[in-house]
Amino acid sequence: MKLLYIGAGFVGACSAAVSADSGHNTLVYDISEEKIKLLSSGDRDTIQSCLFENGLGDLLIRNKERIEFTLDYNLVEKFLDDCDAIFMCLPTPEIGETGESNLTYYFDAAEKLACSLLKRNQSKQEKYIIIVNKSTVPIDMVNHTQEIMDKAGVKNYGIVSNPEFLVEGKAISGSLKPDRIVVGAWAEKDFIIMRQVYQRFYNSPNVEYVEVNPKEAAAGKLLANFYLFNKLAICFDVIGRTCETFSDLQFENLRKILTTDPRIGSWGLYDSLYAGGSCFIKDARSLSHQLQTTGTNAILVNETYLANKRQLENFLGRAEKEAQIDWTDKTVALLGVAFKRDTNDIRNSSSIEIGNFLKEKQVKTVQIYDPAGMDFFKQVFPESNQFVYCKSEIECVMAIPTTPPIGGANGVDVIIIATDWPQFRGLGELILQLPNRPLIMDGRRMLQHNYIDLQQAGFDVIAVGSPFLKGIRNKE
Repeated sequence: MKLLYIGAGFVGACSAAVSADSGHNTLVYDISEEKIKLLSSGDRDTIQSCLFENGLGDLLIRNKERIEFTLDYNLVEKFLDDCDAIFMCLPTPEIGETGESNLTYYFDAAEKLACSLLKRNQSKQEKYIIIVNKSTVPIDMVNHTQEIMDKAGVKNYGIVSNPEFLVEGKAISGSLKPDRIVVGAWAEKDFIIMRQVYQRFYNSPNVEYVEVNPKEAAAGKLLANFYLFNKLAICFDVIGRTCETFSDLQFENLRKILTTDPRIGSWGLYDSLYAGGSCFIKDARSLSHQLQTTGTNAILVNETYLANKRQLENFLGRAEKEAQIDWTDKTVALLGVAFKRDTNDIRNSSSIEIGNFLKEKQVKTVQIYDPAGMDFFKQVFPESNQFVYCKSEIECVMAIPTTPPIGGANGVDVIIIATDWPQFRGLGELILQLPNRPLIMDGRRMLQHNYIDLQQAGFDVIAVGSPFLKGIRNKE
C-alpha cells in the first residue's frame, strides 16, 4: 500500500518505520528541516540524536527503499494520486493549563491537505482515500475533520481514528509486537483498508484487533492514559506518602504485597517524584476540559493532575523542611533530564520544574548529566556559569576537575536523582567515597539498596516512599 504520514515526530516517525517494515511504500512529510535531515541520514547515531528510540535507526536503515522523509510538499501532492491512507501525526499540546488542546497544527495541516486532495487524479478525485487521525485529539475530532474536507469540496474519502498506544523507549518493540490495535470508523470500506494496513497483525493470535466507531477510538485513548495516570498518582499520593509518614515501612515490601493481588496488577506501582512525558498530563487535562465543557463533573480527573503536581512540590519541599537546607549558593548535581529512561524526550520532565525551582532559590551551580536528553534540555537552560553540563554521572556527582572547573572546592552540596536511568543504580558506592556529605534526594528510589549504608556513613537521605533518613555522624 501507499501510506502518507504528516508529521515526523515520535508518533509519525515510529509508526511510519513500522509501516515500511510491513512492506508498505511510505512517505513522511514534516516542516522541520533539521528533523527530516536527521531521520533520513541513514546513520543510526544521527537518527538517535533526533529521536532516542531503541530500534528506530535499525528499522529505518533496513527499510530505506520503502520509506522517504521529505520537506517538499510537491512530492506529497504527487504521492496523493494513488495514496491509500494519510496518517495525521500532528502535535496537539495543551494551551497553558486550561486543558484545551491546541489544534492549530492539526487544522493548518488538514486545511492544506484538503486543497491538495482536490487536485488528485487531475482533480477528478477518483481514488478513494482515508484520512487517519493518529494524533491524540478531542473525542469529536472526526466531525471537525469532515467539516474541513467537505467545506473544501473533497470527495471520495473516509475518516478513521487509529490512536497510538506507544510507550516511549519501547515504541518500536511495542509496534512490532503490539498488545492491541484500535481502529475507529463509520464505514466498512474504511475498516477493510485499515485491515490491509495492519495485515501482519489482523489475524495474529497475539494481537487484540479492536474495531469501533471513531469517537470510541478517540475516547479510548484519552481514558486509557487517564487510567494509567491515575494509578501512578495513587501510588505517589497514597502508597508512597504512607511509607514516608510511618517508620519501619519499606516501599518495596508493600509493593510486593499489593502486586501479588491479580486484581491490582503491577503496572504503576513504583514511586517517583513526578509523572511527566507528552501524554498523561496533557490527555488527562484534555479529558477534564471536554467533560467540563459539557457541564459534566471532572473532580477525580482534576485531582489526579493535582496529586502529580503535589508530589513534586512535596519532594522538593522536604529539603528545607526535613534537612533544614538553605539552597542559596549551593552546588547541586542533577542526574537525569529526560522524563524517564530510554528516551531523550524532556516534555513535562520533572527536571524542568527542578531547574526553575533551583534558579528561584538562587543556587550557585547546577551540574547536569543525562545520557540522552541534554541537547534538548540546553534549549530550556542554556549552558552558563549556573547551569553546567557534565560528560558522565561520575563527573556530575564527584565534581571531577574539568576545564572550566565545575563544582565547589568541597564538591556538591545536594545530589538529585530525577530520571531512572539504570546506570544511576550503581552510584551508591561512588557517593560513599565522597569526602563531604551532600544531601541525597532520590526521586526514583534508585539507591534504595544503599540507603542504610549511606545513612550510617553520615549522609542525609530524602527519598520518595521513605521517611527522612538522618545521617549518623561520628561524635568526636
